Amino acid sequence: MAEKVQYIATGRRKNSIARVRIIDGTGKITINKRPFENYFPREVNRLVIMQPLELVNLVPKLDVFANCCGGGLSGQAGAVKLGISRALVKMDAELKNTIKKAGFLTRDPRARERKKYGRKRARRRFQFTKR
Repeated sequence: MAEKVQYIATGRRKNSIARVRIIDGTGKITINKRPFENYFPREVNRLVIMQPLELVNLVPKLDVFANCCGGGLSGQAGAVKLGISRALVKMDAELKNTIKKAGFLTRDPRARERKKYGRKRARRRFQFTKR
């Protein structure tokens, strides 16, 4: 039996890292060995992950397997989105223009700001008392 060709890519967002594999299949998406409907309870996160696949109309033709670690759920969803986009470009270089125009190949540079001394959080001050 011939081994199916798989395309592997990494996506990052905030503190999350996602290692993504795409192979020909039936449209099944698995994240950390769980169906992505169970892993991401919020509809918004599921829509974020589907964006690159819907853009190139390959939802029912590819299986996606992702391993996520670090960060929270929205960061992991963004990391999976970037990983899928990069894997699609590895699979078919002609898709690069379409995916890049949609902005899916750009890593989101926003990250958590560090806590400053004399403050409660990065910018939150203690309550001011006049008297």
